[in-house]
Amino acid sequence: MTRSLPHPGRVAQGYRLVATIATVRCACKTAPILLALSLITSGCANRAQDVLQPLAVAPTGTSRVTMLVATTRKPSDDPGKLYSGDRGTAISLNSVDVSIPPDRNRKIGEVQWPSRMPPNPQKEFAVTEVAKVESEGKALDWYRRNRNKRHQVIIFVHGFNNTYADAVFRFAQIVHDSGTDAAPILFTWPSRGRVFDYLYDKESANYSRRALEDLILQAVKSPDVSDVTILAHSMGGWLAAEALRGVAMREKSIPAKVKNVVLASPDIDIDVFRRQFTEMGQKRPHFAILTSTRDKALEVSSWLSGGVNRVGGSDLRPYAPMLEELGVSVIDTSAIATNDPLGHNAFADSPEIVRLLGRRLAGQSLEGGKASVADQIGMSAANLAGSAARVAVAAPVAVISPEAREILKRELSSDGGKIKDGQISY
Repeated sequence: MTRSLPHPGRVAQGYRLVATIATVRCACKTAPILLALSLITSGCANRAQDVLQPLAVAPTGTSRVTMLVATTRKPSDDPGKLYSGDRGTAISLNSVDVSIPPDRNRKIGEVQWPSRMPPNPQKEFAVTEVAKVESEGKALDWYRRNRNKRHQVIIFVHGFNNTYADAVFRFAQIVHDSGTDAAPILFTWPSRGRVFDYLYDKESANYSRRALEDLILQAVKSPDVSDVTILAHSMGGWLAAEALRGVAMREKSIPAKVKNVVLASPDIDIDVFRRQFTEMGQKRPHFAILTSTRDKALEVSSWLSGGVNRVGGSDLRPYAPMLEELGVSVIDTSAIATNDPLGHNAFADSPEIVRLLGRRLAGQSLEGGKASVADQIGMSAANLAGSAARVAVAAPVAVISPEAREILKRELSSDGGKIKDGQISY
């Protein structure tokens, strides 16, 4: 039996449980809580464990993704897990190879989780090699061996409720399905991978800010890296934005090699993001934000956070033209079909979005004789400058009203900056 992750680290299940508990508490009933728990635990009970144990023999006829994995997790004595959900005392690096089944045996957007060990590589994801990267010099060697012609790197930061294995398999799926040849780097922070540990995970993301800053700076200082894209999902979006803010404060500005940041369903307080964005300074990378007004997971997060809107769950389309002037593009995924009933995972399991990401990573235009992917989902495509991933797509809005402009000014620049002629000043 093959299984696909409903999204990185089964976050949909975690949010669904939180929503159920909130409803039950209000109704003063406890029986539905036990029912929800039994459904969630039974859904994962037949998952194989220790899936990071490499296969004894390398498979044939499959695809392979080689990634550099940086983590702030505590090492595990179990070679099939590598790292736990506890916090480590230093950043650790590994090179991990993942085998992906032939395309005829899978669908774009799916992760075929092993049903037993060893996995069947013709139908399931499998790890084929794990190698410790012991030093910064070894990391530089990894960049050199895995660089493409344009020296591109993509750094992925996962979200809430994610084990080490969850993050590895999901990123392998994104890299493979997008078709990118950029060197893939996964940053995985100490999520416990349990539905009740939302607050622990949030503090662990906070704990990992400096390590992600260091990883970004290490990449941009490599002579074998010319172009860095950061892709972050959900709670990982807050971590990525915070790390970029820290990099800007340490280096006086964000390095020019960091050209693009893609925040998919970012679980970020909209007021916090305004502050993060302005404190990055005027020389910022291009930002693309994937939003959805149908994202039920972010509705729950908003409830948990005192009713403050989350960036990924807000309708930013009315402000798209001005946001574009600030280097921020909006991709509204509300109408996209996804396997996730909560609408929180379109960036990874929607064939349309994952292909869109791949085309942008390749620097290709989406315009052509046939209706483009962007047209099909109600967006206008913009041409790219440079060779890196610039997911520069914005919802078409003919006119922005004075009222909308004033709202945007308040959201992006109060208590820190002013918008003048499309630029933020201090």
